[in-house]
Amino acid sequence: MLKVEGITKYYGDFLAVDHLSFEVKPGEIFGLLGVNGAGKTTTFRMIMGLLEPSDGRITLNGKPIDYSVTDEIGFLTEERSLLTKLTVREQCIYYGTLKGMNKELIETRLKELLERFEIPEYIDKPIKQLSKGNQQKVQFITAIINEPKLLILDEPFSGLDPFNVELFKQEIKRMSEAGSMIIFSSHRMEHVELFCKKLVIMLHGKPVIEGYLQDIKEQFRKKNIFLKADIDIDLLKKIDGVVSIEERADEYEIKIRDNEVVDQVFSVVAKKGKHVTKFVVEEPSLNEIFVAKVGEEYDK
Repeated sequence: MLKVEGITKYYGDFLAVDHLSFEVKPGEIFGLLGVNGAGKTTTFRMIMGLLEPSDGRITLNGKPIDYSVTDEIGFLTEERSLLTKLTVREQCIYYGTLKGMNKELIETRLKELLERFEIPEYIDKPIKQLSKGNQQKVQFITAIINEPKLLILDEPFSGLDPFNVELFKQEIKRMSEAGSMIIFSSHRMEHVELFCKKLVIMLHGKPVIEGYLQDIKEQFRKKNIFLKADIDIDLLKKIDGVVSIEERADEYEIKIRDNEVVDQVFSVVAKKGKHVTKFVVEEPSLNEIFVAKVGEEYDK
């Protein structure tokens, strides 16, 4: 288990991370989110042992994180960090050796992963000759070649087309099922919702939202109704608790204050609507919650 207990980090007088705590258990995919400058990168660096917390404690399976355990960690950075003059094989041998692997094991793992990511023919190709998407694949392979117990993914889908996003998603799920602890960070909230049952959203170094995603959605209370019908929208706008109505190509998205408003909207639609083909109540998206809650904190 990864335990982050009350960590704080100062750079001089600047407070970058402020008493942050969370746990990631084996097999969990945990979301660590926030706007730019929220403290995510500093947190990642402390978890990997590259920075010392000013206060607090980080342990991996009960041990402080130092060079004795960093071989059990993998990290995919948002920025490209490849040595582009090397071939794919040379790059992966270099990274694997840094993680304490022998050459024979590196070669075995590399061939297996290149097959899985559908680029086996690139093993001896210079990295600078690869497309951006294939470079991202190689960077991911270097992060997981040692089958890390803890994997940190910072914007892993950056620059990928939908087909290759699926390949990455399959590998992330496979590692989770094999027991890896995964910390997932992305500005694409729909990707976070695919993976993460637990998350923290940071702002100015401190958590503003934390817990299980389902609990967060229930506490937010607001719901969305998706409606397809012929109806006078002004009738719905007059209902107390209807926050807004957005007209899309073939349906309306009605944002409501909470579940108690659903029956009122349904009653009006049933009495005044014609050709009703859709009335669906959905939880708000994580993106909607993120914008609302982070916006509230910015305004304080």
